[in-house]
Amino acid sequence: MKEISDALADLEEDKVLKLVKEKLDANEDPFKILEACRKGIADIGNQSIEGTAFLTDLIMAGEIFKEAMELLMPKLVIPESEIKGKVVIGTVEGDIHNIGKNIAITFLKAAGFDVTDLGVDVLPQKFVDAIKENKPQVVGLSGLLTLSIEPMKKTIESISDANLREEIKIIVGGERMDQGVCEHVGADAWVNDAVEGVKIIKNWIEGEA
Repeated sequence: MKEISDALADLEEDKVLKLVKEKLDANEDPFKILEACRKGIADIGNQSIEGTAFLTDLIMAGEIFKEAMELLMPKLVIPESEIKGKVVIGTVEGDIHNIGKNIAITFLKAAGFDVTDLGVDVLPQKFVDAIKENKPQVVGLSGLLTLSIEPMKKTIESISDANLREEIKIIVGGERMDQGVCEHVGADAWVNDAVEGVKIIKNWIEGEA
């Protein structure tokens, strides 16, 4: 599995897809393959933080990850009777980054959640409308940039103004998140790791069951 992680971190698209196909054909655990891909994405993300990788590298890694997920998702499908809950997620207004959001969505789906992806640069009203339509237990606000913090706050205020806040839990995610940001925007939890985010959401929903 390390070979998959290394190939993804090195942006070797053909090698990643070849290895994923080989592992699936050999009936290896798709969740372990998924974790290997996640580690590769995490590696390229760390390289970006250290200044040894660039935005174009992150975008390329995200595209490779997406292609690998297209191969994996049929093996990760959860029967409708086993769906644990509903999550609405999107990257907030003014931010077009989607790699972290897409990784979180993949892990949430693999964990058995029905996920509505609102995309990027999502206006507060679109979150409000999606909550009314989908009736999720959890809403995820994603943002990579520091500039995303105020739109997160604005979005949560809009949800409150629509009298929907008490019905849901809100989690914010991104590299700039910490407890101070979480409290400032009015969220229930914060993460900068997709796996940890899934754990928090599972605990929330299973606690209600």
